[in-house]
Amino acid sequence: MLSPRIRRLKLDYDTLIQRFANWPLIQVSGTAGMPPEVYRITFQIKGLYVSPTGEIQERDTHQLEINLSLGYPRRAPQCRMMAPVFHPNFDEGSVCIGDFWAASEGLDDLIVRIGRMIAYQEYNTKSPLNGLAAKWAAQHPELLPIDSRNIAPPTDRPIQEIPAPSSPAPEDAAAPIQSADEPKPQDPWNQRIVVE
Repeated sequence: MLSPRIRRLKLDYDTLIQRFANWPLIQVSGTAGMPPEVYRITFQIKGLYVSPTGEIQERDTHQLEINLSLGYPRRAPQCRMMAPVFHPNFDEGSVCIGDFWAASEGLDDLIVRIGRMIAYQEYNTKSPLNGLAAKWAAQHPELLPIDSRNIAPPTDRPIQEIPAPSSPAPEDAAAPIQSADEPKPQDPWNQRIVVE
């Protein structure tokens, strides 16, 4: 029988692969361990960085490394960006996730949240890791978010891509019918969170 930690690691891996399959904004680009305890995540999201000349510039691709320690999930994953990101809640060596990590949160949700942070859809200027970025964000709210796209994969798409049948089939015969009057369920990631 597998230990609770190993079961959680396996569940996290399966969830990440399914949730981010064919999603262009977030990709699992590398893992280490069986089941994985280290992840490399690639975001195709606009974010900011400081150039060698001191200018704040946009970057479209970001890589995150996540290390799941022996205390995971009780202890928060250790997250660090592979290249610096100019953001109030990022520093050279880490991403501040301690304010909102809970053992019940899925690793996939954490990755989406970090993507939203890169895009400046979420940030905390009250307890920043980077005071200069916090000051900049407070002085330039009209420029935010840097990337306004929905970072999370849509919840109404199938989890796994199913190949098209070779013969014609009735359209969505097995799909539930949704009335035009019924509101679609709200994706919680569509809500902007800013702590000031």
